[in-house]
Amino acid sequence: MKNHRSRRHPATLCFLPFLFIAFSTASQAQSVPVFAIPLEESSIKFHVKASVALDGTFDKWNATFTVTSTDPATGVVDIKIQADSVHTGSGMKDGKLKSKDFFDVAQDPLITFHSNKIVQTGPNTFDVQGTFTIRGVSRPETLNLTVSGKGTGSGQVKGTMAFDRKEYGMNSGIPFIKIADRVEVTVDLKVNRVGGPPLAFQQ
Repeated sequence: MKNHRSRRHPATLCFLPFLFIAFSTASQAQSVPVFAIPLEESSIKFHVKASVALDGTFDKWNATFTVTSTDPATGVVDIKIQADSVHTGSGMKDGKLKSKDFFDVAQDPLITFHSNKIVQTGPNTFDVQGTFTIRGVSRPETLNLTVSGKGTGSGQVKGTMAFDRKEYGMNSGIPFIKIADRVEVTVDLKVNRVGGPPLAFQQ
C-alpha cells in the first residue's frame, strides 16, 4: 500500500506569508489611534491689530493629526490652507491680502504648517513646534494648543500661533489702514477618534 502524504499546494505555501503580514498589519493598526477632523465643525482664523478691524478666516483648508502610538508626542499635525480662500468681509482687504504684497496666492497658493515636535506642557496644554510656510517662506513657529474632551473619543483642540509678517516678506501696508506687524492665527479643531485606543496623556 502506498503511503500518501498530505502535501500543500505550492501556491498555498506562497500565500501564507501574505496572510501573516495582513493579520499583523491589521492588528498593529488597531493598536494605534486614528483621528478625523471634520472641517464643518472647525475653523482657522487670523487677527491683526489695525486702525480698522482686520480679522479674517479661511474657507478652504484641511488638517490631519496622525500618531504612531498612543503617546501624543509621536503625533504629527499637518495643516494646508488655500490662501485665496481668505475672507475678511471686505473685497478690498481680501484683494490686497491675496496680492504679491501679502499672500501672493498666484505664486504660492498654499499656507502650511507641519509639526516637528509635540511637547505636553500641562494636563491639557501642548506646544506644537513646526515649520510654517507662507508666500514661499518657511520659518520655525510654535502652535500653543489646549485640548478638551480627553478620553471621550471626541474633543476640541484650540490654540494660537503668532508670527511677524515682515519676517515672511510682507512689508507693505493696506491703503488707509495702519496695521501691526504681529499676526495671530487661531485654530479651533474638532477632533474625532475614529479607530484604535485613546491617547495616553500625561497627568
